[in-house]
Amino acid sequence: MSTRDSLEFDVLVIGAGPSGLSAAIRLKQLANEAGQELSVCVIEKGSEVGAHLLSGAVFEPHALDELIPDWKDKGAPLTTPAREDHFVFLTETKAHKFPVTPPQMNNHGNFIISLGNLARWMAAQAEELGVEIYPGFAAAEVLYDEQGAVKGVATGDMGIGKDGAKTANYTPGMELHAKQTIFAEGCRGSLTKTLFETFNLRDGVDPQTYGLGIKELWEIDPAKSQPGLIVHTIGWPMDAKTYGGSWLYHMDGNLVSVGFVVGLDYANPHLSPFEEFQRYKTHPAIRPTFEGGRRIAYGARALSEGGFQSIPKLTFPGGLIVGDAAGFLNVPKIKGNHTAMKSGMVAAEAVYEHLTGGSNGREVVEYPERLKASWVWSELHAVRNIRPGFQKGLWAGLANAAFETATRGKAPWTLHHHADHTTLKKAAEAPPIVYPKPDGVVSFDRLSSVYLSNTNHEENQPAHLTLKDAETPIRVNLALYDAPETRYCPAGVYEIVRAEDGTAPRLQINAQNCVHCKTCDIKDPTQNINWVVPEGGGGPNYPGGM
Repeated sequence: MSTRDSLEFDVLVIGAGPSGLSAAIRLKQLANEAGQELSVCVIEKGSEVGAHLLSGAVFEPHALDELIPDWKDKGAPLTTPAREDHFVFLTETKAHKFPVTPPQMNNHGNFIISLGNLARWMAAQAEELGVEIYPGFAAAEVLYDEQGAVKGVATGDMGIGKDGAKTANYTPGMELHAKQTIFAEGCRGSLTKTLFETFNLRDGVDPQTYGLGIKELWEIDPAKSQPGLIVHTIGWPMDAKTYGGSWLYHMDGNLVSVGFVVGLDYANPHLSPFEEFQRYKTHPAIRPTFEGGRRIAYGARALSEGGFQSIPKLTFPGGLIVGDAAGFLNVPKIKGNHTAMKSGMVAAEAVYEHLTGGSNGREVVEYPERLKASWVWSELHAVRNIRPGFQKGLWAGLANAAFETATRGKAPWTLHHHADHTTLKKAAEAPPIVYPKPDGVVSFDRLSSVYLSNTNHEENQPAHLTLKDAETPIRVNLALYDAPETRYCPAGVYEIVRAEDGTAPRLQINAQNCVHCKTCDIKDPTQNINWVVPEGGGGPNYPGGM
C-alpha cells in the first residue's frame, strides 16, 4: 500500500516550458471567462521556472499574440527586435555571406529573447489566472488506473542514498492525480518516452531525429555590440557530410548568445560536438566578436529535428503530449517556441471542451484534429523534406532546401529519417579528429564550461544516468566505437578509467556534471544508457539571458 500523499486536480501539466505554460494559461482563460472552477497544476523539475530552459532564441511572437494579445502592456521580456540577418558559409579561413537570406530565416518582426525570462514572465501570468506552479518537483513515474489509463504522475522520492537505501532526510514522493495530464517535458522527456512504449504512440511514424545544441552567453566589448544582429553559419568546422551550423545573436546589454548545433545522425564516432563548437569560435570571422569580452554562462540541450513525419500519436487515455516532447520544431526556421506554444493552446482548448462538454471516454481525440486544422500543421508540413534532405550531405541538402522552398513543400513525396543511434561507423572505419587545445580566451574545456552552467545535484543520490547492462560500455562501445560517450557528452559525464595495475578499463559516470541535454540517451549506439530524473531541483540553473 502506497505511503505517498496525493493531490487531485482537473488538469496536471508536466513541465513549465513554453508549451506547458501556454496550455495552463489557455485553460484558465477559458474557465475564468465561463465562470467555471477548473484546477490546473504545473510541476517543473528545475529549481525554478526557466532554470532548465536553453534556447537560441529568436522568437516569433505569432502564438503569444494569440495567447496574450496585450503582452506588451503586461511587460513581456521581448525587448530586442531582430534588425539584420546574415547567413554565412564558412571555410577554414574565409567567410562568405550569402547574397540572399533563405525566407525561413528572415526574422523581420521577431525578437531576440531569453527563453528562461519569457517562461518566468509567463509563469507569473499563469499564477495571476489561478494556475498552481510547483518548481523543484521532478515527475518520476506515470501512474495508471485499473483500466490502464493515465491518472497522473508521482514525483520522485527525496533522500535516497547512492546505495538505494533511505537516508535520514528521506521524504516519499507525492502522487498528483488529474482527469487529464498534459506532458510538456521538452525534448526526449523521460516519462514521454515510456508513454511511447506503453501506448505504441510511435507506430507508423518516422523515428525522431535530434540535434545537440551547445550554447554560451557572452558579455562583449560595447564597441562590438550590435543589438538585433542575427548571424547563422554553415560549413566549417563541420565536414560536408555532417549536419550542423551556428547562431550568433546580439542582445541588449552588450550580451551575445552564441551556439552550435550538430545533427546527432553524425557518423564519425571520433567527433565531439563540444570541441567543434569551441573550434568554431576560433574562426577569423567569429573570434573578434569575443576578444575582449567574457563568457558568463554555458549550457547544452538536445533538439527534436524530425518534424512533420516524426510526430507521434499525441493522445492516449488520460493524457496528451505537447511541445518539443512531441517534436514541433521548425528546423529551417530554427524555431520551435511558437509552434510549441500553439500546440499547448490547442491542447488546452480540446481538453477544456472534453472536460466541460460531456465528452465520453478518457482520450481527448479532439486535440490532434484541432491541431491538424491549425497553422502548426501546415507550417511543419511545408518544410517536412528540408532536414532529411541533408542526409546526402551539405550541397545536396541546400539544393533540396531551395527546391522545397520554391515549391512551398508541395512535392508529392515525403523524405524519411533514421534513428540517430544507428548511424555511427566503427572507430576503425572513421578518420580520427585531432582538436586543438583550448586557448582560454575564446575556447575552453568542458569542466570549466559545466561550472558556468551552475549545475548541481545532491551528491548522495542514485545516479540518474543508468545502464541497462553494465558490461556493454566496455564490451561494445569501447571495443567497437572507441567509447563515443566520452565525446558526445558536452559535460564530461562519461570517462573511461584505466587502472595502473592493468586491470580491465571501466566506464565512470560523473552524474553530478550532467546538464540534462539527453544526448547520451539518444546517441548511445546500443541504447544502453537510460536517462531518468534526478531529485527535483537538480541539474543546471540557467540565468536570465540564457
